[in-house]
Amino acid sequence: MNAIDFTKGDDRTGPVTADGMMPLWAVSLGWELRRGRQVIVNGQIRDRWWFDDRPASFRELVAGVLEARGADVVGWWDPVTGLTFPLPGHAERFARLGADRPGAATGHGGREAPADEGQGSDPRTRRGAERGRDRSSLLSPRPAAPPRAFEDVVATVHRLAASPDAATAFVFQDVDHHLPPGQPESNAGYLRLRAAMTDAVTPRSALAGRHPHARNAVLCAVGDVGRLPGWFHLEDPRIATLHIGPPDPSERRLWLTWLRGEFNGAPDATRHEIEALVGATDGMSGWDVDALARTSWLRDAPVQKPDKLLELHRLNVSVDPWTQLDRETVARAGDQLGARVVGQSKAVDAVAAALQAAFVGIDFGGSGSARPRGAFFFVGPTGVGKTELAKAVAELMFGDQSAYARFDMSEYQQEHAAERLAGAPPGYVGHEQGGELTRRVQERPFSVLLFDEIEKAHPRVLDKFLQILEDGRLTDGRGQTAYFSQCLIIFTSNTGADAVRDLLSEADEEAPYAVLEAHFTRAVEEKFREIGRPEIYGRLKPGVVVFDMLRRTHIVKIADRLLGELTESVRERHQVELVPDVDTLHPWITGRMSDPEHQAYGGRQIRNELERLRAAVVAHFLAHRPAPGSRVRIGVDSAGTPWARTEEGNG
Repeated sequence: MNAIDFTKGDDRTGPVTADGMMPLWAVSLGWELRRGRQVIVNGQIRDRWWFDDRPASFRELVAGVLEARGADVVGWWDPVTGLTFPLPGHAERFARLGADRPGAATGHGGREAPADEGQGSDPRTRRGAERGRDRSSLLSPRPAAPPRAFEDVVATVHRLAASPDAATAFVFQDVDHHLPPGQPESNAGYLRLRAAMTDAVTPRSALAGRHPHARNAVLCAVGDVGRLPGWFHLEDPRIATLHIGPPDPSERRLWLTWLRGEFNGAPDATRHEIEALVGATDGMSGWDVDALARTSWLRDAPVQKPDKLLELHRLNVSVDPWTQLDRETVARAGDQLGARVVGQSKAVDAVAAALQAAFVGIDFGGSGSARPRGAFFFVGPTGVGKTELAKAVAELMFGDQSAYARFDMSEYQQEHAAERLAGAPPGYVGHEQGGELTRRVQERPFSVLLFDEIEKAHPRVLDKFLQILEDGRLTDGRGQTAYFSQCLIIFTSNTGADAVRDLLSEADEEAPYAVLEAHFTRAVEEKFREIGRPEIYGRLKPGVVVFDMLRRTHIVKIADRLLGELTESVRERHQVELVPDVDTLHPWITGRMSDPEHQAYGGRQIRNELERLRAAVVAHFLAHRPAPGSRVRIGVDSAGTPWARTEEGNG
C-alpha cells in the first residue's frame, strides 16, 4: 500500500494516504478464492480501474490479481477473441502444460520406444531405424495451440483446473452472450463450465503458502448476473457472486489523484475544493471521471466550480433553456400564467416566483447538490386548473408542451410499481428497458414532471420521490443515473376534496380562501402522517399551494373561453360564425354552478354543462345544414333548454 500525495491542503501541504494497490472489490475477489470458492464477477466489468498504482483495465486488474495470488498461467476467454493470455509468457506456459498432457509426448500412443530400437549392425536395419525416426518426428506433437471452440476450451480448462500439478486461473468473460439462456445447447455448455469450476483442486505449489489455500480459479465475468441461468450459480455453494459497483468516495479520490493534472484549474485547487468534487461525482464510473476531466477543458469549467462542471457534463448541451429565456418573459410570468389559468392567483404567483428564482440561479445548497429547479404540491378541489398550470409552465419555459410529462399515480398503487419508475432490478422482466421516469429524464433533462393524485401511490413509490427531492437524482435498475437538477416537479392531490361539498353547504355565501387553505393544508398533513411518511410532507411543505374554488366571476370567464373554443371549431370546420347569446348564457351557467354539488367539480363541471349546448349545435347542423358564411346564434331559454338557430339574412 502506498502513500499518494492526493492534493494540497488549504495550507498547501499535507499528503492524503490512499490505497493504490487495487480496488476493494478486487480484495474481496482474493478473499473469496481463498475461501475455496469460484466467483462470478458482475457489474461494471468494462470500467477503468487500477492495479499497483497505475490505471488498468478490468482484464489487466483481474489478471494481475490472479498472478499475484500464485497462478502460473492466467487465461482469458471471450466470444470475440477466444482464449488469450493477458500476461507475458503465460501463452508459452500454457503450451507446455498442453504438451505435458498424457499421451502427448510420444508418437507411440504413450508407449516409449524400446531402448535398442534402431540399433544394430545391419545397414538395412539402421536405414529402417532412421526412416522410423523421421516418421516419428513428423508425427510427434508440436507445441499445442490454444483451443478455439468453446467446448474445447472448457474441456482443457476442466482438465488443468482439476490437476494439482500446476497453478492455473481462467476467466470466461461475456459467456452469457455466447450461451443464451433457455436453449438446450446453452444448458449443456453451462453444465460443462460449472463442472470445470467445481472440480478445481488446490495446486501443490499453493500448499507451501499461508492458510487457507485457494483452488485453481475458474471465474466468470458478466455485465448482468441476471442473464445467467439461476441454477448455474445458485444451486452450488462453491460458486459465489461478486458485484462491482461504481467507485466509492475513497476510490474516486484516488482517480482524481491520478487525473489531477488533467482537470482545468486542478493545480491551484485546495483540498476542500477537490473533496467537493469527490462528493459531486458520486455514482460516476472511472471512465466518467476521465470524461469529466475532458469536459472541464471543453466547457471551461474549473474544478473550483464542481456544481457547474457536473451540470455541463451531465446535460451535454450547449443551449440551456433556462439561460435562453427572455428576462421580460420571466418577469411577467405571473401575468402570462394567470391569463391561461383563471382564478388561481395564489398558485400562479407561487409558481412564477419559483421560475424567477430558477432563472436568476440563486438557491440554498452546498457543493454537489443538484435538487430540482422547483418542487410544488398542488392541492385543492378537482377541476380548478392544477394540470393546466403545469402545462402552461412547460410551454412558457421550454417553448412547447412536449416538455410536460404526466404520471398518473393511480397506476402506482402496488408495492412493485416502484420498479416502473426506476426500472426492474437485474434478472427481472423489463430490466433492459429501464424505468419510465428515469428514461424520460435521461432523454429530456429539461422537463416539467407532473405526478397526478400522488396520495394514491404506494409508500415505496413515495420513497423514490423523497430521494429525488433530496438528492436530485435517481438510479435505474441498469445502474444509469437520471438527474433532475433541470426539472420542475409538481405533485397534485385531491386530498380533502371530498369534504368540500359539505364545506360549501355549511356556508351561507362562498367560503373564503383562507378557510379552504386551512382545510386542505390540514388534510394533506394528516394524509402523510396516516401513510407514515411525514418526512415527505416536511420536504414539500414550502411548495404546498392550495388552489381556490371557482368563484362566480371565474365561472363566466371559463365559460367564455370554452365557448370561444367551440366557436373556433365551427368556424374552421364549416366556415360558419357561431354567436353565443351571453345575455342568456351567463346567468344560466352561473346559476347551474351555484349548486354546491356542481361547484365541487370545478371547471370540469362547466364543460359538462356546456356539453348540452354543443349537442344543440350538432343537432342544428344536422337538421338545417347552415351555409358557409352564415351566422348561428346559440343560447338557452327560460326553462334552461339550449337552442341554436340560423340568423335571418345570412347565407
